[in-house]
Parts: sequence; C-alpha cells; structure tokens
Amino acid sequence: MTAMRQPTILMCPPEYYGIEYEINPWMSRARGAVRETAQAQWRMLYETLLGLGVRVELLTPQPGLPDLVFTANAGLVFKNRFISSRFRHEVRARETPHFDAWFASHGFQVEHLPEGMYFEGAGDALFCGPILFAGYRIRSDALAHQEVGRMIGKVVLPLELVQGHFYHLDTCFCPLAPGEAIWYPPAFDAYAQRVIRSQIPRLIEVNDHDARRFGCNAVVIGRTVVVNTGCGQLTEDLEQAGYRVVTTPLDEFLKAGGSAKCLTLRLDGEEAAVWDG
Repeated sequence: MTAMRQPTILMCPPEYYGIEYEINPWMSRARGAVRETAQAQWRMLYETLLGLGVRVELLTPQPGLPDLVFTANAGLVFKNRFISSRFRHEVRARETPHFDAWFASHGFQVEHLPEGMYFEGAGDALFCGPILFAGYRIRSDALAHQEVGRMIGKVVLPLELVQGHFYHLDTCFCPLAPGEAIWYPPAFDAYAQRVIRSQIPRLIEVNDHDARRFGCNAVVIGRTVVVNTGCGQLTEDLEQAGYRVVTTPLDEFLKAGGSAKCLTLRLDGEEAAVWDG
C-alpha cells in the first residue's frame, strides 16, 4: 500500500433504512428510526468524508433491505479480491447478491466461502499490520475466518466476542495504524484480550460510556478519526496520541447497532492494513 493513494469508500444511501426486524440487542421495532434524521446524519458523514479527500462510491439502495446501508458487512476487500459475506441471519443474506453484483461490475474478483460457514465481512475482520484480527461466536465463525486466511494467505487471529451489544468486531475494536488500535476490552474473552495486548503495542482503551456511543466504530483517514458525537474521553485520548478527531451525529444508526465504520467499506485498504508485509 502506498501513502499517496486516495482513500476510497463504499457507502449506500439510507433511502430504505429502518428498524424492520430485531437481530441484535440495539434493535427495537417499537422504537424505530426517524427516516429524515437518519438521512440527514448519513449525509453529514458522507460530506465529512468527501471533505477529508475520500472518494465515495455509492451502492444503489434497495427496498426491503434496510441494513444494506451498513456496507462494512458486505465482505472483506483484499487487493482486487472481494471475499463475500455469508450472513448468519436470512434477512441480511438477501443483501449479498447486490453487493456481489456491485463488486463484480467494478473489477473485483468475487469469491465465496463454503456453505455452512458464517462470515460477516469487515464487520468481523480487520487488519492491523499484516495480521487479520477476526471476531467470532456471535455472527461469524472461527472456522470461516481460518478459511479466509487460507484464501488470502494471511495470518488470522480469532478473537471471541462475549457481549451481545458488541456483536461485531468493529463495534469494539478499531485499528488506527500498524501496531496501534482503540478497543473496548470487556467485549472480549480473557484469551482474546491477551492476544490483542500481545500483538498490538499501542492500545487506547475506550470506557463504557464511549463504547456504548460506538466510539470504536470509527473511520480512520490518515491521521484523522471520524467518530460519533458524545465520545468525550476517547476524543481526548486520540488527540493526545496525535490524531485529529472529527465528530458527527449518528444516533439514528446506533438504533440498529451501527455507526460510522458500519456505514463504510474501505475499498483501497484500511490505514492500518499491511497487505504486502
């Protein structure tokens, strides 16, 4: 990866976003989402990324697929390859043909895991340096992650997630740069905590409040971190570590268990990814 590349991200406008089912503890059909507010918040994130020099590609929203907006779950991008997700819940599995078609039409080699393995893309698989850190148990399978590692020729470290509110790895772990990440330790079992501490020398720990504001679900563009509003301690800690923090309100998406990272899929490699190392 070269430092001069233009960051490129896939997003999907929230035209059909809403809480139409309940597949994680954040979701409540009784509470629902305010569509106009969600659209305004998504637009603010979109414009924030454009202002940071990001090229944003857009996926066409589809009726009946309210979570298509969470493009991070489409699959794993590795160079010109797209390892398509196998969603645990059928309501989200219907998204896969739309993601696959977009990647195939944009020059990516689309690949699938064997049937019977659950794998939810960049929601549960994040590079920090040359290692792919992979969350499992709630949505993805450890065996699926090992298969992904075999396919791309990279070391995978499985991390067991133990709290339902932090059901994907990207809700509690965010690589910033090689050897540096933010995380929420209580979301992991004791062994996973030891693995993270042993492999990543510079860690910023997120407190309970900021974790529930989805502070770990951030988008990293160079030395800028885009995060949901209300993560005061995390903002301070990131600034002390030399990062610029940009906050943008994303509470309507918190209702579905998502925030900035969930709404984006980096197409050119995350800042922390070392694909050729």
